[in-house]
Amino acid sequence: MKVLFATGNPGKLREVQAIFAPLGFDIEQLVDEYPEIQADTLEEVVSEGLKWLWERHKIPIIIDDSGLFIEALAGFPGVYSAYVFKTLGCKGILKQMEDLDNRRAEFRCCAGYVDANGHIILKTGNSQGIIIHEKRGSGGFGYDPIFMPDEFSQTFAELDMESKNQISHRGRAFEELASTLKE
Repeated sequence: MKVLFATGNPGKLREVQAIFAPLGFDIEQLVDEYPEIQADTLEEVVSEGLKWLWERHKIPIIIDDSGLFIEALAGFPGVYSAYVFKTLGCKGILKQMEDLDNRRAEFRCCAGYVDANGHIILKTGNSQGIIIHEKRGSGGFGYDPIFMPDEFSQTFAELDMESKNQISHRGRAFEELASTLKE
């Protein structure tokens, strides 16, 4: 089954293709920027994005939104993670946390699918871990070089894609979504 994934991020595209391929899904990129509303939850952002894309294309499409929620920073950057990354990057987050002992953080992802009839399915996933003190690794993207998942001694940027997909917020959300679509 062919499904379009609306993303401009080639790293996300490769990760999602790797998750869906064993289940018989052919994920292709849809190059179409949709408005990302400013909202309190990832679910709201994804739901509104899917509605906008469906009105425009009327075909099955998947999208996602993710955020890094840092405990000591009251959940910041959270739903604003992409904007904060563009303006501050990993270096800025590390600067904000340099005197903090509590380094607990959680990556969250909401993966969404809209079918040809406009019916929306949302699935979520999360990954608990810590923000380390320096960037490590060359894989992944975004905050991956500073996030070390629980029970690992490597950051997301140091893990191979298969290992990362098994434990990441995005991997978990898209596994749930793929399982639901397979049914």
